Amino acid sequence: MTTVSKFKWFWAWQDEKEEAWLHEMAKQGLHFQSVKLPGSYIFEAGEPRDDYYRMDFITDRKEYENYLQLFKDAGWEHLGGMGGWQYFRTEGKGNAVPEIYTDQDSKAQKYQRLLTFLAILFPMYIMLVSRRIIPDGDFWNVYLIGKVFLSLILFLYIYAMIRIFQRILQLKSK
Repeated sequence: MTTVSKFKWFWAWQDEKEEAWLHEMAKQGLHFQSVKLPGSYIFEAGEPRDDYYRMDFITDRKEYENYLQLFKDAGWEHLGGMGGWQYFRTEGKGNAVPEIYTDQDSKAQKYQRLLTFLAILFPMYIMLVSRRIIPDGDFWNVYLIGKVFLSLILFLYIYAMIRIFQRILQLKSK
């Protein structure tokens, strides 16, 4: 079987767009197999299918096996995960679009788990940014570039947390 690699970037709050894109790829005969790095997808080429993909976020390893069994019992195939994100696939059945969460509160809880995970890591990242990368000396240009780069990542981190929080509020207001 032929494998195909594709790169496409999605932010954490755009998981529904990512799921729709994976569905479109399956309809074109590219069946999602795994994600190696953020945005780097591996597909297996084959016949077009009406497969649906859903994502969930979990970091609790104590309940991981029970969690996967729950999805399996509901007809979802676990394809793997990366960074807490888990990818699931199921075949389309008629006009009904399969969902792993049928209510808005459960969807909001997925983003709440993600936001909690990011909030726990945030103080560690702040310590990293606030420390000197290179000690005093002749390396001021490299030092400055490093600080600017880490500050940009910090800005994106905060922006992502805000967008995820907005997504939670949006789901809870429906």
